Amino acid sequence: MERSTDSHFSFSKPSTSQTREHPGELPDAEKYWSHPSTQQKKGVPPVLPKDPPSYHLTPGFVHAFSGATAGFASGIITCPLDVIKTKLQAQGGFAPIPRAVGGRAAGAANLHTTPSANYKGLVGTARIIWREDGFIGFYRGLGPIILGYLPTWAVYFTVYEKAKSVLKAEESRNPWFGHIISAMVAGGCSTVCTNPIWVIKTRLMSQAHQNSTTHQAPWQYKSTLDAARTMYRVEGVRAFYSGLAPALLGLSHVAVQFPLYEEFKRMFRESEAWNSDKGEFYNMTGILASSILSKICASSATYPHEVIRTRMQTQRRVNGDRKSASKPFVPRYQGVIHAVKTVYREEGWRAFYAGMGTNMVRAVPASAMTLLTYEFMVKEMGVFVDTRSQGHDL
Repeated sequence: MERSTDSHFSFSKPSTSQTREHPGELPDAEKYWSHPSTQQKKGVPPVLPKDPPSYHLTPGFVHAFSGATAGFASGIITCPLDVIKTKLQAQGGFAPIPRAVGGRAAGAANLHTTPSANYKGLVGTARIIWREDGFIGFYRGLGPIILGYLPTWAVYFTVYEKAKSVLKAEESRNPWFGHIISAMVAGGCSTVCTNPIWVIKTRLMSQAHQNSTTHQAPWQYKSTLDAARTMYRVEGVRAFYSGLAPALLGLSHVAVQFPLYEEFKRMFRESEAWNSDKGEFYNMTGILASSILSKICASSATYPHEVIRTRMQTQRRVNGDRKSASKPFVPRYQGVIHAVKTVYREEGWRAFYAGMGTNMVRAVPASAMTLLTYEFMVKEMGVFVDTRSQGHDL
């Protein structure tokens, strides 16, 4: 098979003429074997090293690997803030169901008197976690985070870039439409594939210490594997897809974030002050600014769905063979619409924004880390891409 002569895509051993930059200079292999320490015995021919293999990667693999690496880095760094945000979002769902008084739930008139406000703000929640669980409490659910972010962003960026290439003709006429459709298709694929992992992660993060004075979650899992086994045994397969409907509603988030990200990148790239020709620093700074601005806009516009998703993921279900005929089990939230009505009736409109400040502190750095790492990995791995079989460059 004929080797590619393009050194940009292939690592083949250079010819002798290419390595002799100056007259009389020996090629690397000849230098090695001419050294006294590597002389062979007389009559025994030397065995030269074999040519190093040529590495050819597909664009799909590059995007998948880059996305997985970006998700891993982001998850490790922002896990403590994710724990705090999840506790703030979920706590209202663990409070005793208020008794109706005159057709209205008790405590609905005054949000500050509801028994669900045990965790109060970033600092207050961090203090409770530190007092009850110590340092390890801030990394509760780290296993599912790592297991979740790797496939989530690997699937997302692979599908996103593929969808953009399919919609390339439409994107040239209407860039916003192409980016919105690509983001929603990618988000849908990654959400359906990884929802079970995120349910386990959310439950592990939301549960408090056994001796905690806060409202207890109706479970106590010892580990990620224990959570998966217990959920399957007690609640059945459906439990792993709790909150899928509001999670799919969350496609509105990526439909806002990624088109804005692409637009901000274009603006910074075309701006004279941020022109990427000035160097790598300006290019990465533009990506950083684009990721921060797009994430703030998307989180502000679509945050309430995260609260509803968390509430539905953290409510216990009962498996069909465990239901009692005398005491039929009725879940607290029976669908997205019912969850919205229940949260509003019991806790007021502010509950839809519980933990939003913490989420901003967590989500904005996480987004910046994810997109910076992804763009960097794609750029660095681009030299390994074989475009001959793919028909296009990265």
